[in-house]
Amino acid sequence: SRQPLSHTGVLPRKPSNRSMTRSYHTHFGGCHCKAVRFEVALPEAVDVETCNCSICAMSGNDHIIVPAERFKLLSGNEALSEYRFNTGKAKHLFCKICGVKAFYVPRSNPDAFAVTYRCIDDWQSLKAAVHSFDGIHWEKSIAALHDRQDF
Repeated sequence: SRQPLSHTGVLPRKPSNRSMTRSYHTHFGGCHCKAVRFEVALPEAVDVETCNCSICAMSGNDHIIVPAERFKLLSGNEALSEYRFNTGKAKHLFCKICGVKAFYVPRSNPDAFAVTYRCIDDWQSLKAAVHSFDGIHWEKSIAALHDRQDF
């Protein structure tokens, strides 16, 4: 499985007790052709980020950011193609067969994964709060994102 990038200290993170008191449920997902499959542990209620940066806006990507220890790539590592742009910190991973980005390593949390919300098999059953993230003004918006996260 792919290893996450080490934490680069984008912004100092404040410790959170919320993740220690939450229970998590395993969900499965992947790309359209099913070459890429993953499992992810999510709380009952999830925060979905909808971003207006150039790549998220063009692809309509809404995602849930999870720490690396709550994500596992089950199959398809060889089917993934990587794309980087701008700062090069985010690792956008696409299935070479169907072109879907089921997850990626976000610039905001290089020690985590951003799982594409609608690539989770049972996404419609998740209790989700959707938050807008101003990726066009990334540097001004990142603190609010980190404040919402439970890790």
